[in-house]
This record gives sequence, C-alpha cells and structure tokens, in this order.
Amino acid sequence: MPKNNVSANKKSRSNITFWGTFKEMLDDVYRWFNRFTIKPEWKRQFVQYGLLMRVDKPIGILLLLWPTLWALWLATDGMPQAWMVIVFTLGVFLTRSAGCVINDFADRNLDGQVARTVSRPLASGKVTEKETLILFLVLSLLAFFLVLALNTLSLFLSVIAIIIATAYPFMKRITYFPQVVLGAAFSMAIPMAFAATNNEIPKSAWLLYVANLLWVLAYDTFYGMVDKRDDLKVGIKSTAILFGEADLQIIGIVQGFFIFGMLLVGQSFELNFWYYIGLITASGLIAWQIYSCRNRQPERCFNAFLNNNWVGLSIFCGILLAKMS
Repeated sequence: MPKNNVSANKKSRSNITFWGTFKEMLDDVYRWFNRFTIKPEWKRQFVQYGLLMRVDKPIGILLLLWPTLWALWLATDGMPQAWMVIVFTLGVFLTRSAGCVINDFADRNLDGQVARTVSRPLASGKVTEKETLILFLVLSLLAFFLVLALNTLSLFLSVIAIIIATAYPFMKRITYFPQVVLGAAFSMAIPMAFAATNNEIPKSAWLLYVANLLWVLAYDTFYGMVDKRDDLKVGIKSTAILFGEADLQIIGIVQGFFIFGMLLVGQSFELNFWYYIGLITASGLIAWQIYSCRNRQPERCFNAFLNNNWVGLSIFCGILLAKMS
C-alpha cells in the first residue's frame, strides 16, 4: 500500500478518535449540568418572583433611570465613566425591584380588593409573606454591595435612600402625600451621582433633586387617579384623593414648577440650546398629558403616567446633546 494512503488512513482514524472523544466529553458535561436542572415548580416560582419585582413592567425602572442619567451626565460634564453608569443602572433595577416587593408586602391585605392589583403574586397567594420579605432582603443587600464600589458619601446616601423607599408604602395609610415620599426616594440617585463622581453635592444638585421630586409628585398623582375609586373604598390615601376635582389644575401647577426648576438647572450648568429644545419637547408632552386626562378616564390617566418616560428621555437627550456640542 502506498505510504500516502497509509498516512491518510491514520489521519482519518485519528480524527474519528478525536471527535468521538470530544463528543463523549460534551455528553459528560451535559449530564453533569443536567443534575442541576431547575425543577418545573421552581421555574414557575421564579416567574412569580419576577412579577413581584415588576420586571414585566419596566416603566418604573425607566422613570427612576432618567433622572439618574441626568445627574451622572451633569456631574461629570458629559463624560461619566462606563463602570459608574453600569453600577447606577444596576442599582436602579435593584432598588426599584426591592421597592415593588416591599410595596406589595405593605399592601398585601388591600391589593385583593383593588381590581388592578388583585392578581399580584402576594395578593393571589402565589407567593408567601416569608418569600416576599426574603426577596426584599436579598435585593436590598445586592444593591448595598453594589454601592460598596462607590465612596463613603455615596454609601451614606444609599442607606437614607433605602430607608425612604421602605417607608413609602406605609405612608399611604398615614398621609395624603405619599407621592412626596416616593419623590424623595426616586430622587436620591441625584445626590448620589454627584457624591460618587465629585465627593460633594453642590447646590445645583439639590435644585435638580427638588425639581425631580415635583415631577414624581405630578406623574404619580396621575397613577393615583387610576385607582382613585378603589383607594377610597379600602382607605388608601393619595394626592389624587386630596386634590379632588382640582387634581388636573394642581398637577399642571406642579408640572409648571418642575419645568421652571429644570430651566434653573439649565442655567446653573450653563447648558446650551439643545437642552432647552429637550425641555420644550418635555413641556409639550406634559401639556398633552393634562389635556388627554380632561375627562379623568382611568385608562387615559394611566397612559399619561406612562408618557412620562418620554419626558425623561427628552430631557436626557437635551443634556446629552448639550454636553456633546
């Protein structure tokens, strides 16, 4: 037999042996991982945990994220470090998720009486109270560990933020202004961003904080208008109930102060015309929200609430373009 044929046969047998051994290795790895396959009932429970965290409703994440990004871009003159953007973005997800979990725990005896919330995991019995508290603790600890990547001042502010966020759901039984508490919690990422990047919090950062708090007060009042009838039945307090028939007028005034505050922010940070184009766009969206809710239909009020995502995006685009130009 010619030498070249013998060499070819040996090479072919070698390839077959190699690929056979490789396939056996892959099979072994598959069998090993298969030992840790999540049981179907566990998968179903993890889905419930996700629903408890509202991962299927990202609007809350976005409404918390936009002011965080405003602050990061303003605090760093438009040049935030990538790792810091990642840390704050993950922090937004974790803290908002933890807030949703503790909110459902606080409302566990009320959600079953409200049409929009009756199917929530805890209210419907698909998740236990113990599981809810454990999930809240895990999310809070993960958020805390994340902040350890930042400085001491940011760490101190994060503790205040989690205390306010935890208190918010219980304020609905005490005061007609739980939206103010929510605004304080949703705005804490602003001083944290300045603290993390500059190790100090300038007055302009607190101006942005107050403006954002007013924005949260306004859009969460829209949210409260959706459940107004049910909230009156179960005894939950909100600005939507307190404002009564003057709700839209008061929302308009609050939003007006928000826009005025953002004008002052633009002057404080010496932003150019791009920022004001973004702010004009945001003002137009706010005007549409109020007009669309003129008949106070719950669906329209909810859509107005959702529309605030575009308000936040418009302002961020204005800041981004102003810093790039």
